[in-house]
Amino acid sequence: MAKITYIEHNGKEHTVEVADGLTLMEGAMRNSIPGIDADCGGACACATCMVYVPEEWFSKLEPAEPMEETMLDFCDRRDDSSRLSCQLKVSPALDGIRVKMPESQH
Repeated sequence: MAKITYIEHNGKEHTVEVADGLTLMEGAMRNSIPGIDADCGGACACATCMVYVPEEWFSKLEPAEPMEETMLDFCDRRDDSSRLSCQLKVSPALDGIRVKMPESQH
């Protein structure tokens, strides 16, 4: 289990334990974290689970696949740190990660 901190657009933090193998999106949904809508249920088809990942964590993540990049293009608040949480698998390497959510997903 990894401790993941989800930070709402207003700064409110939620730190929860998420089982290895789940995605960050699934961890948020199972713990009722506001700001991760996940309208498509994790199929990489809606971009309502976008998070901002701090640069120091990039090397611990798999690179974004073309489909994720396409979906991110639909996010109005996308920046270089944007990822879809449905595409980020939890592993021991992610223990302690802190991700922020955009205001558009509140």
